[in-house]
Amino acid sequence: MPHQEPLPFWLVNVPRDQWPAECPDFLTECNEKDRRIIGTPDADYALLTWDEVKELVRIDRVDKFHRVPSELRRYRQFTHYLVKEYGSIMRFMLDERLKWKNMEPAGRPFEHDSDIKILYNDWPYGLDPNIVHLVIWTKFELDDDPETGLSTPESRQEIEEYVQRIFGAKAKEFVWFKNWKSLKSVHAVEHFHVMLYKPDADFMREITGGDVPMTSKFATL
Repeated sequence: MPHQEPLPFWLVNVPRDQWPAECPDFLTECNEKDRRIIGTPDADYALLTWDEVKELVRIDRVDKFHRVPSELRRYRQFTHYLVKEYGSIMRFMLDERLKWKNMEPAGRPFEHDSDIKILYNDWPYGLDPNIVHLVIWTKFELDDDPETGLSTPESRQEIEEYVQRIFGAKAKEFVWFKNWKSLKSVHAVEHFHVMLYKPDADFMREITGGDVPMTSKFATL
C-alpha cells in the first residue's frame, strides 16, 4: 500500500469538501500545544469524567484541561474574529458578555452582587456532557502569590466561602479552581471557574440569568 503522509494539523476534523488551500490566518500563530491538539481527530479525544475532573482540581493540574480539537479550532477562529472586530478579547467581554460600564468594585470582595457575574464558559473543555462549566467574573482582584502565580491562602478562603454560599445548598457535586496566571486567556478581568455535575437546569438558568455560551451562538466563518 502507498504511504500516506499525515494531514497538516489545520485540515484535521475539517470535511474534505471544506478544506482550505492553505493554513487559515487564525491558525498560523498557534503554539505547538494547540497545533498538536487541533491536529488530533475528535474521535481519538477522550472526554474527561467527573472523577478525573475532581482529581485534576485536587492536585492543581488545571493545565490538563483541554478543549475538544474541533472546538479549540473554533475557539481560535472566534478569538481571531474578536480581535479584528473589537480590538481585544477584553473589550468584547466587557461590552458584550459582562456589560460592565466600569471596573470599579462597589466594595470588598464578594460583598456586592453587582461586582460579580456568573456565566457559562463560552468555550468549555472536553468534559462529560453531564458536567456544567461556569465562570465567575469579578470586578475585584483575587490575590495571587507573586512567586508561584497561585491563589494566596486568604484568597482561596474567600472564594471557597462564596462558592459554598452560592452553590452549596443547590448543587450536590461541584468543584472550583482558579487558573494559574500563565493559563489565563483573559488576563485583564478577574475570574475563576466552577464545575458542577448534573446540576438542576432551573438553578443554572437562575444563576446565569438565562445565559447561553458563545460556542452555541458562533457560526464558523
